[in-house]
Amino acid sequence: MSENRILTSHVGSLIRPPEFAALLKERLAGRDVGNFDDALRAAVKKVVRRQVEAGIDIVSDGEFGKGIGWEQYVIERLSGFSEPRPQAATAEPPLPRWGDFQRFADFYREIWDREHYLERPFPCTGAISYTGQAALERDVANLKEAVAAAGAYAGFLPVVAPASATAMSPNEYYQSEEEYIYAIAAALRVEYQTILNWGLLVQIDDAHLPFMYDRMVPPATDADYLRWAGLRIDALNHALRGLDTSRVRYHICWGSWNGPHTCDVPLRKIVELLLRLNVGGYSVEAANARHEHEWKVWQEFKLPEGRKLMPGVVSHQTNVVEHPELVAERIVRYAQIVGRDNVIAGTDCGFAQGPFIRRVHESIMWAKLESLAEGARLASAQLWARKSAA
Repeated sequence: MSENRILTSHVGSLIRPPEFAALLKERLAGRDVGNFDDALRAAVKKVVRRQVEAGIDIVSDGEFGKGIGWEQYVIERLSGFSEPRPQAATAEPPLPRWGDFQRFADFYREIWDREHYLERPFPCTGAISYTGQAALERDVANLKEAVAAAGAYAGFLPVVAPASATAMSPNEYYQSEEEYIYAIAAALRVEYQTILNWGLLVQIDDAHLPFMYDRMVPPATDADYLRWAGLRIDALNHALRGLDTSRVRYHICWGSWNGPHTCDVPLRKIVELLLRLNVGGYSVEAANARHEHEWKVWQEFKLPEGRKLMPGVVSHQTNVVEHPELVAERIVRYAQIVGRDNVIAGTDCGFAQGPFIRRVHESIMWAKLESLAEGARLASAQLWARKSAA
């Protein structure tokens, strides 16, 4: 359906206001926050209203209901996972020994502690099932209420993909990797189905799928990586069977940190994996200086009929606010390839990777979303005027 304009959205996670982040820290420390549900509901209402004021059509709850990071929040909503085992204290956090982290070790040692990249591995030690219905339904209800109050075009909730949900959680229970991946996919289906049943859109986040290439290759081969990724794509398709996938979009990025990214897997190597997914659209990082040139990939690989493409046309990892005319240029470029009705203007990634990690200042985040909306208006004027003239 054409709206006679380019719609706008973003990847989901927004910077938590200081007063709300303080409540999250209290809960994380194990202290009772008696008014938390009311505070969360009010915070979601406010952040949705602010998105609409900035010109965003398809809004999220900012992921405010998640107590930990964008992929590991699901540990709080699943059975079968244990607390990380104690690790020996070190003078400084160890750096990974692969990819950019090895090539630019001096750079990463400077920013490692500040960026808090290191995540805690929660091992899978028992049968996985979904136990987080109360938190999930709270988040869905909060967003539905906020969307209605603000008069937003639509609302979406970001949730995690099987590949990313298991990336930091070693399997110590299931007999095979395939059994493990399909077990978590079956559990995550509860989130996908519940959100759709409530009339919202689903975004499935999977940054670890492309990021794993950095960790595997070398010494593994491209074929090894594609087998690893293919299993997880097939499991996600299995989780989505029978659902209204026209209202599901799949998000990838190359890790959100502000670093060199010289070892990222090229989009061309993984685009066929994306196209295997039975989803209604794709959210793909495209404003990152290492990946902006990859708009050309969509000239070679055709977007399937009925699917949307949401390229990132503003970056989440630089404090420079993109000019609306640059945003419009990026949108028009994609529209000329896949069709104007198949493009949604988006961001590269979330502006916060968890409750306490942000990539830019909060004021700059809102300026970027306003520039995104203005760029979409400029692009719409060009694209629909051009059609009328033709």
